[in-house]
Amino acid sequence: MKRRALARTVKYSTSWKRGSSGIESAQVSIVREGVDTPATFVRPVVASETLPCWIAIGGVSTKGRFHPQLVRFSEALASTGAAVLVPELPEWRRLSVSPRVTLPTVRASVEYLNTRTDVVPSQYGVIGFSFGAAGAVLAASDEEVADHVRGAVLFGGYCCLERTVACMLTGEHEWDDRKHQLNPDPYGRWIVASNYLTAVPGYEDADDVSQAVGRLAAEASGRRVSAWEPFHDPMISALRETVAPPRRPLFDLLATESTSERPDPGACRDLAKRLSDTCRELEPLLDPGKSLESVSVPTQAIHGRGDRLVPFTEGVRLMDQLPEGVQRGITVTHMINHSKDHVPPNPIDHAIEAGRLFRALHQLVNTV
Repeated sequence: MKRRALARTVKYSTSWKRGSSGIESAQVSIVREGVDTPATFVRPVVASETLPCWIAIGGVSTKGRFHPQLVRFSEALASTGAAVLVPELPEWRRLSVSPRVTLPTVRASVEYLNTRTDVVPSQYGVIGFSFGAAGAVLAASDEEVADHVRGAVLFGGYCCLERTVACMLTGEHEWDDRKHQLNPDPYGRWIVASNYLTAVPGYEDADDVSQAVGRLAAEASGRRVSAWEPFHDPMISALRETVAPPRRPLFDLLATESTSERPDPGACRDLAKRLSDTCRELEPLLDPGKSLESVSVPTQAIHGRGDRLVPFTEGVRLMDQLPEGVQRGITVTHMINHSKDHVPPNPIDHAIEAGRLFRALHQLVNTV
């Protein structure tokens, strides 16, 4: 069994690097709260036995379940001899931040898988990426779902909404009294502001700002060009002109050209608090840390140390907030950066990080 488990891990690693073969994908439909919702079912072409199966919940992206990194991941995971169901979350594909849809999506996925004869029933793994990470483990622990789940794996998840939004605006984050600084990915603050800015007291008339940053988020997601790249500078400049002059300082807190200095950190912290307070009031599930005491399934987290969208300290904080007695583990690695690979330039560091990531992946692929 140990040799087989190791072989599966090696298969995942080689498939991720070189591409997967012997894999087939089918477009299927799950029924989420009475509504047919599309999903992709990925599995090996040839299988001599029923397959262990994963449910993979992606992040907020216009690509949805067809995001190339999500497709690459699900195919590499299927190459290990597993099946993977990737449900669509139409709201997230429209860049609407709606955490409420996670539970019914996972529940509908379980119900669908229980009708199939080619997967091991009621022993599923749940994987959550980015915005979907905390919601995925909460859904996996729901009383209607938990008996069907063997474990959860989280990539790039966050715990505290206010700390995360503050980092999106300032780059500041901390853990255990140790402060860190990064150059934040603007995509996160664009998404949050496009959804909730006009609900913040005092910003009810800021539709022009909200729509402008929403267009920036859609452009970055649709073209798959990182939001911090100079590619977006002309659009940022043009959209700034569509904002009423009194509200341009607010726009500048959210979107600046790559060559510009970031705005005053104090003003950014104030906006982060106001945004997170509003989000928490309208959508309490956006602040998952307050609900993590309900987690009951074994949980593993993998987080990029250089993650510029959700800082690694949030992944550590999330795991720390799980109830005592819940099996857990976290790997913070330089080998990934949110949804992208990253290779440390120093060969020794590369070898150390590769070993650390391999051990985490070994636990992942052998969860179910």
